[in-house]
Amino acid sequence: MPMHAETWHNVPPSLPLWQRAVQGAQRHLRSTAAVLVLVLVLLPFLWMLQMAFRPAGDALSLDLVFSPTLEAFAGLWQDNFARSFGNSLLVSVLSTGLSLLLGVPAAYALSRWRFKQRRQVALWVLCTRMAPPIAFTIPFFLAFRWLGLLDSVWGLVLVYLTFNLAIVIWMMQGFFEAIPTALEEAAWMDGCSIWSAFWHVTLPLTRPGLVATAVLCFIFSWSDFFFALILTRTQAVTAPVAIVNFLQYDGWEWTKIAAAGTMVMLPVLLFTVLVRKYLVHGLTAGGVKD
Repeated sequence: MPMHAETWHNVPPSLPLWQRAVQGAQRHLRSTAAVLVLVLVLLPFLWMLQMAFRPAGDALSLDLVFSPTLEAFAGLWQDNFARSFGNSLLVSVLSTGLSLLLGVPAAYALSRWRFKQRRQVALWVLCTRMAPPIAFTIPFFLAFRWLGLLDSVWGLVLVYLTFNLAIVIWMMQGFFEAIPTALEEAAWMDGCSIWSAFWHVTLPLTRPGLVATAVLCFIFSWSDFFFALILTRTQAVTAPVAIVNFLQYDGWEWTKIAAAGTMVMLPVLLFTVLVRKYLVHGLTAGGVKD
């Protein structure tokens, strides 16, 4: 069957051999550069991971061939690291949950109800994240000493809640504003109340934003060192602070430091991998406008 003239016109001409060679070389260079960047980014984590499985006397060796051992991880639990790990997990989950519980309705109100000082309220919320953390240390310390919240899990939850609320309100406000109000109005016409329309219509549509916001709040609470160091002593010490106990005057326990760092990194890594689909969608939402 003969080919029409317009079909012949749409067939791309074959590239010369030297151009194909240049394009292939460019693809290989891009792939090699991406691998090198990935190795450079992951190198500190990989080095910490291999150090955690080394024997205590071979921690700083450059020999990549060694017999892995779990003695550093076993030593962590003998040094009451499990209690600090549990404190970090409890504080992070509670502060993230309370931040979402209080911040999501506030963000919804700021995105839907047009009152006179709406913009000013949003700016005041953002101002809580502008000052450096050290500026809040003395007020928190004095207030918690008076309230009896020093060295307590609930004291840390309250501190992290104060800062996470700003993240939740600002991020979720943008997601709520991206959802058409016509969907809620249709639900109202069908007999739904404001709360029912919010719970069954609006909130499910912001699931990627909720996941991204929750991950950011969890990471901030989990990895905080400054407030946990100042406001805890023995009972509510978190995992990042507990790592400092392995830096002693008679020597640094490098394998235990690496093992503790691996344990601290693991929950965030697992949490991010499990929700990566929603996380990527949530963090990129709003980046491209229709």
